[in-house]
Amino acid sequence: MDPSYNTTGAPPWPPPPPPSYPSYYAATYPSYYGAPLPSAGIPAAGIPVTAPPATFYVHTPQPIGPWSTGLFDCCDDPSNSLITFCFPCITFGQVAEIIDKGSTSCGASGALYVLIMYLTGCGFLYSCSYRSKLRAQYGLHGDPSVDFIVHLFCEFCSLCQMYRELHRRGFDMNIGWHANMERQGQIMATMPPPPQAMIR
Repeated sequence: MDPSYNTTGAPPWPPPPPPSYPSYYAATYPSYYGAPLPSAGIPAAGIPVTAPPATFYVHTPQPIGPWSTGLFDCCDDPSNSLITFCFPCITFGQVAEIIDKGSTSCGASGALYVLIMYLTGCGFLYSCSYRSKLRAQYGLHGDPSVDFIVHLFCEFCSLCQMYRELHRRGFDMNIGWHANMERQGQIMATMPPPPQAMIR
């Protein structure tokens, strides 16, 4: 008589060993567990894929250079010095339009400068921020604390210096940003093409 057989309904003795789970599931569900699993990081089929090399972007700071004219070289452009002394909002508006690359007009910037100057007496704080923008665009000597001191004590001289700096960099300060861009485009269009090397 089979020792595992009994009439009392008790479990067989000794109990059978537990199934080996990987082999048990592989035998029970061969479509899912029958195939060997791929190794980690290696595709199961097809062409092996390699990750592209990492690209690192290194920001190269713009070299710091001197201003083209000094702070007190106002006699280099006497007409601008006179206009700035009488109507600083005009010079500031012209400078701000070029620095902002046409996003603000000369009239709007000049009017805002006058409004701040006459309502609060702190127009130099507004123009000081544009001196910092100009330095950042062209890599000029200075720092925010120097900008603040210069505009606090020498507001008109600083406006004239910024005007001269942009003028010496090729901008016609009387025609605005957009007209300057159109003029530069026309100059580039009329320039002869570079000579090509002859093919022999």
